[in-house]
Amino acid sequence: MEKFIWTSQQAALPALDYGRVERWIASVAAAHGKVLGPLAYIFCDDECILSVNRQFLSHDYYTDIITFDNSRGRMVSGDMFISLDTVKSNAEGIGAEYEQELMRVIIHGVLHLCGINDKGPGEREVMEAHENAALDMWSAMDE
Repeated sequence: MEKFIWTSQQAALPALDYGRVERWIASVAAAHGKVLGPLAYIFCDDECILSVNRQFLSHDYYTDIITFDNSRGRMVSGDMFISLDTVKSNAEGIGAEYEQELMRVIIHGVLHLCGINDKGPGEREVMEAHENAALDMWSAMDE
């Protein structure tokens, strides 16, 4: 069984070195004491993620990522919908490079699967610290 599925709906797949991204994700999961199970990334546009948000979460707003957690014990597994439209607008809004913001969102979903939350008091700062540590790992990887 494949550990990673990279697909898209209503958007083009981003031009990434997927082998490098997969090694990075595995390293981040390992740093959190986790092993990888199947992970599916579905890149989409804003309308698609809004539809997913409405259908499965009863939320009526755009977001950059929706993570469906199928993890069991130490194994992280799940499906992650990423709106490339929102990633782009968020990057522009904070003055970040698009690829850097995309990598942050890609790892954000894995961090959720590792048990890190971002909705409660003080949790956003904890998530950001873990995202930054993961992005440092990404930057340190050999091209």
